[in-house]
Amino acid sequence: MEKITVVLADDHVLMRKGLRKILEMEEDIEVIDEASDGIEAIEKVMEKKPQVLLLDINMPKLNGIEVTKSLREKNVDSQIVILTIYDDREYLLELLKLGISGYVLKDIEPQGLIEAVRSASRGETYIQPNLTRALVAEYNRLTQPVSNNDVRKNLTAREKEVLADIAKGMSNREISIDLGISEKTVKNHVSSILRKLNLMDRTQAAVFAIKNRLV
Repeated sequence: MEKITVVLADDHVLMRKGLRKILEMEEDIEVIDEASDGIEAIEKVMEKKPQVLLLDINMPKLNGIEVTKSLREKNVDSQIVILTIYDDREYLLELLKLGISGYVLKDIEPQGLIEAVRSASRGETYIQPNLTRALVAEYNRLTQPVSNNDVRKNLTAREKEVLADIAKGMSNREISIDLGISEKTVKNHVSSILRKLNLMDRTQAAVFAIKNRLV
């Protein structure tokens, strides 16, 4: 079985060791290196080319946003999952624009962290459910409301169900189980939703759905 390779970047040794222990209890995940500051994180990712970088947003030398920008400018393929706290929510929209694959709070349950890493490795975006509201609050602060009348008419009943599950932070697999449809069908619905809403990814769809009360 091919394992998901991960680099951990956090300036606290105990945090890194704890994250490593949680992740390496899973047979499909392997932590291949660690970094204690932003510059080292970039170096480790460039050298080891992990599938996923688990990155603390508050890092010495270069913070999580600066690290993410640098890696994107270098066209690095590694998916980035940000570790954050509630006070960091003002950075999340900027990170979304940079194409991160997930963001989780440091008090997340172990299974949530594992799912975030797995989702990122599949090219999906993981939203910790109780962080979604913070995203919406920041989105509201920066943007004006948009009309959703046409959107309501354009989305099918099934697409609205899928959108509701996306807004809950559910993965494609979880949605397929919840709605009793295949993962392939879920992916097709997600693609259709993004096209109709003119959005980039499922994270934007979740924020849009909650903001415009589509769910």
